[in-house]
Amino acid sequence: MSNPEDLLARLALVPADRPALAAGGRALTFGELRAEIATVAAGLAERGVGPERVVAISLPRGAELVIAMLATLAAGGAYLPVDPALPEQRRRYLIEDARADLVVQEGEPVTSVAPHLAFGDLAAGPAAEFAPVPVRPGTLAYVIYTSGSTGKPKGVEISRRSAATLLANLEAAGVASGPGARVGWNASASFDASVQQWVRLCRGDTVVLLDDTTRADPVLVADLVRDLRLTDLDLTPALADPLVAHLGEALADRLGGDEPLTLLIGGEQISPSLWRRITDLVDQGVVRAVNLYGPTETTVDATAGWLTADHHPHIGSVLPGLSLYVLDDKLNGVGVGEVGEIYLGGARVARGYRNRPGLTSERFVADHLAADGSRMYRTGDLARRCADGHLDYLGRRDGQVKVHGYRIELGEIESALTTHPGVAEAAVLYRDDLPTGPGLVGYVRTDQESDMDSVRAHVATQLPTYMVPAHLVAVPSFPRTVNGKLDRAALPAPAAPVAAPTAGGELAGPVERLIGDVWSFVLRKDAISPEDNFFKLGGHSLLAIKLAAKVRAELGVTMPVKAVYRNPRLRDLAGHIESLLAQPVA
Repeated sequence: MSNPEDLLARLALVPADRPALAAGGRALTFGELRAEIATVAAGLAERGVGPERVVAISLPRGAELVIAMLATLAAGGAYLPVDPALPEQRRRYLIEDARADLVVQEGEPVTSVAPHLAFGDLAAGPAAEFAPVPVRPGTLAYVIYTSGSTGKPKGVEISRRSAATLLANLEAAGVASGPGARVGWNASASFDASVQQWVRLCRGDTVVLLDDTTRADPVLVADLVRDLRLTDLDLTPALADPLVAHLGEALADRLGGDEPLTLLIGGEQISPSLWRRITDLVDQGVVRAVNLYGPTETTVDATAGWLTADHHPHIGSVLPGLSLYVLDDKLNGVGVGEVGEIYLGGARVARGYRNRPGLTSERFVADHLAADGSRMYRTGDLARRCADGHLDYLGRRDGQVKVHGYRIELGEIESALTTHPGVAEAAVLYRDDLPTGPGLVGYVRTDQESDMDSVRAHVATQLPTYMVPAHLVAVPSFPRTVNGKLDRAALPAPAAPVAAPTAGGELAGPVERLIGDVWSFVLRKDAISPEDNFFKLGGHSLLAIKLAAKVRAELGVTMPVKAVYRNPRLRDLAGHIESLLAQPVA
């Protein structure tokens, strides 16, 4: 794509009567979508939004969120997604650190550094013509924050050229289904995978924005894929894992009919078992699946590897528009079978980190293999080149991990833990030897008696849910190496959670007993009491998804995952399910 206006120019050319967006109970054609974008863009322009001006958008998942993002681009500005579900302190930090010029949100402002507007006030303006403001290719398109090793998130600046090039590269590689596809938008707007969805909307694809209840329930996702005949769906491996069991049945009627569903999987490492389960569906002809790898700093996707039964998990090869190097510590290329660090160059390399010139110069370095003097991004990811040209991803060389598709610096969680008044020192590990599956474990040394529940509640006010450790362990002191450094390998695995004894602990009634069996299955625990708390027994968000799916399979009732959070005690959850069972069938 030759200039930054191409995305919005393509959006302007889509037939007005074609279905564009389904979100939050609303369904808009492209004509209606363009009209609403034009009205909101005019309102933003009146308030000074233009090139290099940043609009923080903190709206719930719905049509208004998508309209606000595209309207900001149409006005010439850049958007900063701020999930309203984040703790207030986190939202305030993102807005202030990015030095946002305007905030679009509902409810009370979280900071006074920028004017706040309600989306309704912008949408109520006079009708306007869809005429995007011309901008230069290097103009800022969006800022998305990733976790920071110093304890603070850092904003990645992506240009219009990079966003437009992403669409061109996906098309050239055949990753996206053909024009006119029906695309499920699963990712959070604060996660860079969401960029792929709105650029698809600009191409003329129909986009379905999954609401929070649906995206958390694999049964509802499978039903939506079947009922709306989706052609594309983005997923992290953690979300794909419980969904795969339901897709085969949901998509059975596609055999010999519609084109296979394209699963766009990325955000974290895929396990061999999940790879095999997905390739079973590939062999049945109901899905095609691609494993995507790429840091936020290179505009979402950098490599693509198709899932096939004759290959082990890999991240494929570099997408068009980027250069990929696997280099040693002296920036020399490594040979086949050797391990090196991934460096990425090309048109989609970010401008840098917002307001962090030192960190930008450290991570974005001169591409000594390019003739034009451009930069490449040092990813910190390790890989091995295979003889067939594919890349094996081998993890990080620093303290970063991937949880639910989000890149996390463990140091940021450690910093948040130490802000609790009772915590003197903290360390965080990502462990795969937990009784309830892989997850984050926080270790804390306290100067006083501190209840771990209060520490967890404190951290939850500062960090997104996916960054709150599933387990907290109090230690009297931290093990040290002979050099006096923290010996992370010597930190103990958390003990298996044990429920406190309760009076009258027998499960009563068929639903309580069945839920007790389900809890035993997903929590891998034998003795269950009606007074037990799902989360105190080691439950977490992914296990809650498995719980909801198991309830659906055993009882035939659709229970939203949020019901587990509202009713964490077994007896209360059983009562909630009994009320669902008692409801008349529509």
